Amino acid sequence: MAEQKINIKNKRAGFEFEILDSFIAGIQLLGTEIKSIREGKVNLSDSFCYFRKEELWVKNLNIAVYSHGGFYNHEPLRHRKLLLTKKEISKILSKTKERGFTIIPLRIFISDRGFAKIEIALARGKKSHDKRNTIKSRESKREIDRAMKRDY
Repeated sequence: MAEQKINIKNKRAGFEFEILDSFIAGIQLLGTEIKSIREGKVNLSDSFCYFRKEELWVKNLNIAVYSHGGFYNHEPLRHRKLLLTKKEISKILSKTKERGFTIIPLRIFISDRGFAKIEIALARGKKSHDKRNTIKSRESKREIDRAMKRDY
């Protein structure tokens, strides 16, 4: 059986936030959660990260209930601990104490060793005029791509 690559992205993150720095973290999961991730049943759209007792946690990360889990299924919206080094945690903590910064998950993927990893980003929320500029640049890029395809 061919190994399927899991790469679930937070599509709203690039539109809603200005990404400044990103980190790769492990996630503390239960048994049926990793099985649901391998099926691709994850929703990152409303999730965010926060600190509790100098540990980084992710909230509102929706990992759907595993279809064959039965009694042992997990709670879909539980808070999950992120696994980072102390150096990375202190760097993120110092940045988030500045005004306007937040930590958001960008994507979840399965590493080469078979572990579920999450890419988190230190981000700042965009203003409405920044969002309009993002829409304009995206539409102009589409038009250029369409024009290039017509030429061939």
